[in-house]
Amino acid sequence: MNKSRRLKKRTLLAEENRQGWLAVLLPLVLIAAIDGYPMVKGIYESFTNWDGLFKNDFIGFRNYVKILTDSDFWKMLSNNFILLLFLPLQILLGLIVAVLLYEEIPGWRFYRSCYYLPQVTSALSIGYLFAILFGMDGPINSILRSIGLGGLAVNWLGSRGTALAVIMMCMVWINIGWQGMLFLGGMSQIPTEVYEAALLDGAGYWNRMFKITLPMLVHTVEYSCVMSVIWCFTGLFSLIASITNGGPGYDTTTVDYMIYIKAFQGTSKFGYACALAVILMVIVVFFTVLQMRSADRADDWSN
Repeated sequence: MNKSRRLKKRTLLAEENRQGWLAVLLPLVLIAAIDGYPMVKGIYESFTNWDGLFKNDFIGFRNYVKILTDSDFWKMLSNNFILLLFLPLQILLGLIVAVLLYEEIPGWRFYRSCYYLPQVTSALSIGYLFAILFGMDGPINSILRSIGLGGLAVNWLGSRGTALAVIMMCMVWINIGWQGMLFLGGMSQIPTEVYEAALLDGAGYWNRMFKITLPMLVHTVEYSCVMSVIWCFTGLFSLIASITNGGPGYDTTTVDYMIYIKAFQGTSKFGYACALAVILMVIVVFFTVLQMRSADRADDWSN
């Protein structure tokens, strides 16, 4: 009798699995066609000197060797890492915004809309706004001159240090709203009974913050870090193009922007651009897996 039940249970599970695979078969085929084929094609073309039209000779690892021995590539990669250093600031400011909104400070509905507005605004529009603000004759320099600090009025977009700083400020400003809404969503999932029990035990505000709220937002922080790292390596094109256009020289060019330059700005080195894209994909996958494994180890340690 038991053997018959086990057999029936296995049959039901097999049928559920079959139905499950049938349900997701079409989306999987579409994903493979839309994302998989271009990815495989791009990897293949990275081993050629493809010009986007006719020339498509197989040249092996020549593109990769040229990239990895090019000092400009390492400068561009360092720009990505410098911008990545401001990830903790984005998370911290987003968390502060989330806490203030969660506490429903006066006017919190208005502030919630204001903080999230940059996230739904075109990145190109925001980039052009920052380019105007920090232009040589822009509002920032005009304000500095009007208050007697004309010596600080510099060509903000004319040197690597100040130009990268402008891009950093733009990145942080854009992402505060997204980070805030993400943490606000995580905080809304914390059971109110936990806070009520803490209040009954006499826990103060900061005790509740550091012993309840932050520990229960660990997975939200993990997700934020992973998505922010991916965005920092692959989502800066619009800001770079609209604020500095990669200049001066390659001083503010990132790897994803260089892919565009090599492929579409006159050189038509599509094979070289594909190799850059593959290297960028490997970097992103490496950091994503590293973060996820670190998060798993942290979870195991805490448990």
